[in-house]
Amino acid sequence: MRNTWLSRAGVGCALLAAVLTVLVVAGWPPLISYDDRLARDLHAYAVTHRGVTHLVRVLSDWVWDPWTMRALAALACLWLWRRGDRSRAVRVGAAVLAAAAVQQGLKALTGRARPQWPDPVATAHFAAYPSGHAMTATVVCGLLLWLLPAKAPKGVAAAAWTVAALSVAGVGFTRLYLGVHWFSDVLAGWLLGVAVVSLAAFRYACPGRSPASPRADGPAR
Repeated sequence: MRNTWLSRAGVGCALLAAVLTVLVVAGWPPLISYDDRLARDLHAYAVTHRGVTHLVRVLSDWVWDPWTMRALAALACLWLWRRGDRSRAVRVGAAVLAAAAVQQGLKALTGRARPQWPDPVATAHFAAYPSGHAMTATVVCGLLLWLLPAKAPKGVAAAAWTVAALSVAGVGFTRLYLGVHWFSDVLAGWLLGVAVVSLAAFRYACPGRSPASPRADGPAR
């Protein structure tokens, strides 16, 4: 059941991200209009509430920065490696690297311009789509949840899920609030992030049958 859910989640998010990418590249008017309207509303608030904007910049540039997230993933890989769980260490590292490659590749392919403001409250470089902050946070938080022991106390699990959810949603909001991304950029980052995590977890949950394992149609030995 869990494997089926993982595969469906991964495929579904990948397909939705593909559709969203097509709409962005094609400049679908309803999507572009919504992106523009939301960006303008948030920017109007940001320029008049400097205290809130400063806090949001700290969260975006330090707490939820992609390099902060990658450092957490690197620590998780080191911990797994030292415990002898090298398979999952490699999977976590490979998933984070794959996420970086996918987001940079899509940025280069789409070349989408970021929002432009006469009075910006923050700056960002390279293309906008998809949001690297949103995708990296989704991948790292998702992988850390995947590493959570199945027998972890309910309180610990609930706290981990809460922190992960707040981080993923929060980083997306900060990028919109600071006026450096469109909503569809952030949504694509979330969708692609879930797809990467689902693929990594699903492939681990469905390893190939060992040569020493009994044949499905033969008696167990």
